[in-house]
Amino acid sequence: PTRPMCPRSATRPPSPTPAKWLMWSGRVCESGDYLAKGRALPRTKRGDLLAVFTAGAYGFAEELSTGKDTPSGHWEMTGVPVLHEWGYFRKPVQTFPEALLAQLISEGRLPGVLGNCHASGTEIIARLGEEHVRTGKPIVYTSADSVFQIACHEEAFGLERLIDLCQVARKLVDEYRIARVIARPFVGTNAADFQRTGNRHDYAVPPPAATVLDKLVASGGEVVGIGKIPDIFAHRGISREVPAHGNEALFDATLAALDAAPDRSIVFTNFVDFDTLYGHRRDTAGYARALEQFDARLPALLAKLRADDIVILSADHGCDPTWPGSDHTREHIPVLAYGGGIAAGSLGRRSTFADIGQSLASFFGLPAMDYGTGFLA
Repeated sequence: PTRPMCPRSATRPPSPTPAKWLMWSGRVCESGDYLAKGRALPRTKRGDLLAVFTAGAYGFAEELSTGKDTPSGHWEMTGVPVLHEWGYFRKPVQTFPEALLAQLISEGRLPGVLGNCHASGTEIIARLGEEHVRTGKPIVYTSADSVFQIACHEEAFGLERLIDLCQVARKLVDEYRIARVIARPFVGTNAADFQRTGNRHDYAVPPPAATVLDKLVASGGEVVGIGKIPDIFAHRGISREVPAHGNEALFDATLAALDAAPDRSIVFTNFVDFDTLYGHRRDTAGYARALEQFDARLPALLAKLRADDIVILSADHGCDPTWPGSDHTREHIPVLAYGGGIAAGSLGRRSTFADIGQSLASFFGLPAMDYGTGFLA
């Protein structure tokens, strides 16, 4: 195999060993309640991980993008901040333009729609799911983000039909500058047991410029997108897609992908449970348990690292479970980096998430990104 192209400087010679790079994208929570209530993250606080990150680099980053949504955060992390304003559906009820819904009903051959409001995804299927099953009308709703969401029962309405409908909606919302259309399938027999499934699909517009993922793939490298990562990047700059749902399955897939990843590769995983199950639902105790479970699995990853591998833990936005409401929260994100000769110490306050993408461009010897300042030695 070819050797990796690592950053070259007077303080860091070219590495003689193969390199892979792994990035985790989770969600950041401001609350420290999980510690106050007797929760413990032993590998994060002491022992193995303390040894790692006192030998690694740590800091936090501000968001340059105008939004606090999933695409904006991920794209900025890979070197492309979103400097334009997304479109939003701001009215809490009777939310969507009549013309948009009329087109959706016509092109989707629907008897009508339900919802048409701002809502929590779990609340709205409990409230309208039975009527949806009875009438065949999809549930359409949004949030504070630039998003158009459609919830339908996998069996009563049909998963493939829902996917087809979302593809229709994707075309229709382009004129409104909407970042994502999301298919939200659910199962169950009544309001008491309706639950969303892992067959969610996101239909995003592509990033407005080449990300570091695009540049690596174009140079002959590999990008493994795990979970929702391919959807977030509109399947661009991704050479291999690995479906997985839930933090445990995502971690399993990450470890397997790391084992198989060739030289000059990125393994990119979004641990979605922190956002979907605990952040949006404002479940602080659940968030705490998920942090403990994530923490317990870190040694398995650390044991797989080779001398020139790099691990970066970060986030694309906040979703504080202690904050009022159910939407994302705009916060600084953590930037933790280890491996590959990274100098230990504080990275301080970074002015953009794009510092991560710029660092990766340097690491792989790629052309510099337009935004960001690298932090690798």
